[in-house]
Amino acid sequence: MMQRIAHVMVVVRDYDEAIAFYCGKLGFELLEDSYQPEQDKRWVVVAPPGGGTSLVLGRASDDGQAAAVGNQTGGRVFLFLQTDDFERDHKRYLGEGVEFVRDPKVMDYGTVAVFRDLYGNQWDLIEFAAGHPLAFAAKP
Repeated sequence: MMQRIAHVMVVVRDYDEAIAFYCGKLGFELLEDSYQPEQDKRWVVVAPPGGGTSLVLGRASDDGQAAAVGNQTGGRVFLFLQTDDFERDHKRYLGEGVEFVRDPKVMDYGTVAVFRDLYGNQWDLIEFAAGHPLAFAAKP
């Protein structure tokens, strides 16, 4: 049996501003942006370079969904963005104006810092330590 998480839905206020943040500031790839006339919405999918689980950016369509924008996990870290080069990505994100709410910290499992997306959802930027089961394979 094979299973994996294909997409995670992120409720957003506006499709275009979300695409600008995820693709422009974080360097994600826009995989799909298509209009769905039967539901009068767009199907927008972005993913970090290198693949893996992608994000579906879903525009809030009612007051309850709008209330969840930026607080999808009640203030806890929402997503964990793994990198193969923490210093490179941390520096790039700072240069793009991404707000870090916790400074980088070296832990036994790797190097991590917490940033906010454009709506306030908290993310870990993490490079797992060599030997950690989730670490990317060493480059030749």
